[in-house]
Amino acid sequence: MPLIQAGMADRIGSIAFDHYAKRNALSAALIEECLAAFVRFEAAGARAVILRSATPQKVWSAGHSVDELPKANQDPLHYDDPLEQLLRAVRGFPAPVIAMVQGVAWGGACDLVMACDIVFGDESCGFAITPAKIGLPYNAQGIVHFLGRLPLNVVTEMFCTAEPVLAERALRLGILNELFPAAELEARTMATARVIATRSSEAIASFKAIAVALADAAPLSAGTFERLHGLRRKVYFGRDYTEGIAAFLEKRPARF
Repeated sequence: MPLIQAGMADRIGSIAFDHYAKRNALSAALIEECLAAFVRFEAAGARAVILRSATPQKVWSAGHSVDELPKANQDPLHYDDPLEQLLRAVRGFPAPVIAMVQGVAWGGACDLVMACDIVFGDESCGFAITPAKIGLPYNAQGIVHFLGRLPLNVVTEMFCTAEPVLAERALRLGILNELFPAAELEARTMATARVIATRSSEAIASFKAIAVALADAAPLSAGTFERLHGLRRKVYFGRDYTEGIAAFLEKRPARF
C-alpha cells in the first residue's frame, strides 16, 4: 500500500503522509515516495506543493524512523540519509513548498517543516526537535534550517529541552506564517497556493534559489568544518547515542 497520497490539480501538488500506523514516521520507503512525487511535480510544472498529513491526528509526523538509524559508531545523519535527501528536495524545489500542519511535528519532521517555505497550522500543531532525547548529534545543515527561522536562544531551548513549541507560541515566534482554526486550515492553505499559482513562476523560482543560497552562505574554514565534524563523531561513537537508541527501541526512559 502507498505510504503517501500524492496528486496535482490546478498546478498545485499535494503530498499527504498516509501511514498513521507508524505515526507518519519518515521512513526510507515513505521518503522514496515523496521524492518521486517531487520529481513528477517539477516535470509537470507545479507552481506550489502542499505537504500535509492525510488525516488530522495528534501527530503530524513522528520524524525520522528511529529503527532505521544506526545503533552506534556511525553517523546517523550523513549526506545521503533519506531524510537529508528529502530536506534538499524541499529546499531545492523551484516552487514554494507549504507545510500544512495538524498535530505535532517531532524530530526530523520538525526539521522538514523548517525547510518548507511557508508554514500554516491549526490549534493542534506543535514543533519539537528531539535529538537530545536519544543522544543524537544533529548535523550542521539541519541546525542552519532552525537558525534561518528563529533566534539562537529559541533554537537553543528547542534543542536542549526537546519539548514542543505549541501553536500560539509558534505563531509568535515565526515558525508559523498563520494560525487558522482547524475547520479553515485546508481552505486557507489552498487559497494561498492558488494565489501563488497565478504569479510568475520564473520570478518565484529565481527568488527561492537566491534566498536559499543566501541563507546557507555563512562560510566555514576547513579547520572549523573538521572541528564540528569531530564534535559530532565523538557523540555518535559515545555512550549517550548508544543508550538513547537502545532506550527508544526498548520503550524505556534513556539513562544519560
